Amino acid sequence: MSTEGKTITCKAAIAWEAGKPLSIEDVEVAPPKDGEVRIKILYTGICHTDDYTLSGKDPEGAFPIILGHEGGGIVESIGAGVDNVKVGDHVVPLYTAECRECKFCKSGKTNLCGRVRATQGKGVMPDGTSRFKCKGKEILHFMGCSTFSQYTVVSKFSVVAVNEKAPLEKACLLGCGITTGYGAATKTPGIEDSNVAVFGIGCVGLSILQGAKAKNAKRIIAIDTNDKKEEWAKKFGATDFINPTKLPEGTSIVDKLVEETDGGLDFTFDATGNVNVMRSALEACHKGWGVCNVIGVAPAGAEIATRPFQLVTGRTWKGSAFGGVKGRTELPGIVDDYLAGTLWVDEFVTHHQPLEGINKGFDDMHAGDCIRCVVNMGFDDAP
Repeated sequence: MSTEGKTITCKAAIAWEAGKPLSIEDVEVAPPKDGEVRIKILYTGICHTDDYTLSGKDPEGAFPIILGHEGGGIVESIGAGVDNVKVGDHVVPLYTAECRECKFCKSGKTNLCGRVRATQGKGVMPDGTSRFKCKGKEILHFMGCSTFSQYTVVSKFSVVAVNEKAPLEKACLLGCGITTGYGAATKTPGIEDSNVAVFGIGCVGLSILQGAKAKNAKRIIAIDTNDKKEEWAKKFGATDFINPTKLPEGTSIVDKLVEETDGGLDFTFDATGNVNVMRSALEACHKGWGVCNVIGVAPAGAEIATRPFQLVTGRTWKGSAFGGVKGRTELPGIVDDYLAGTLWVDEFVTHHQPLEGINKGFDDMHAGDCIRCVVNMGFDDAP
């Protein structure tokens, strides 16, 4: 029986307030309005950004909300004016939209898009309202995605159709972590035959390693305080691994890296969200040309600091979101890379949980032996 044009009641994991476990609830999901797409979410990853917002540290965090932004699903229905996806398409929601019409999209200089950013940051759809209700209350959207619900509604600019041969249980991870790291490395000019250091070896860090290897970087140094990450790091492309807590007394990670690389790195990447690590990543760059790319999300109010002389002497501090990847234009090609075997995705999935066990999935993420936990949203017909 068709659900098109009707409100759907389904299960969702709702964050009623900061710092509390998610609650599995019956939620009403309204049909899509003009320019919107309703998606049946089959699988979702759990990302550190979800945990960051749930913790209450996110300056844009508001409650109650349906978190999740690393999803894979099938288009259930579309609103008027939607021409980029159709009912039945296998899709990945995009937290970094691409309208192809705004100043940002037309610039050719960035993957950022201004079309839905203001409302997305407030947890609502472009018309300023929510499509979710539970117990009579409006529930906010998250990052334009809200993939912790069995059905979600997104802007047509925030979704892309992908090759149906790609299993959504794995391809969902291309909606954030893997693409963020892989894109940051592969879209960096001049990374070929260079020295690279990656700070923080989680999903994003491992993806940076994989991207640096794919671009034939000469030396790729992985840095993490967890020795268990060394095996993973070298599997994904690192040539070296350093645990900064195991260095001799009086030797900083910057000292060690500058010594190891004859003056510093050509490129460094921060995937920690720790502002002190961001400083180390910059100061470990080579004088004259080293570039530090900040990817990790820092707590609300945190600020970065360094001596201006570090920049005066030719180091560059920059950042990227979603790896600089334009979701609608470029993500299908990244999915094709996965299908061709040139991009690892399956290897990132170390844990699985059902929707009812989503809070356990957050525990898995914190345990130190998890790259990504994928949640099965509970549909019997999920491929």
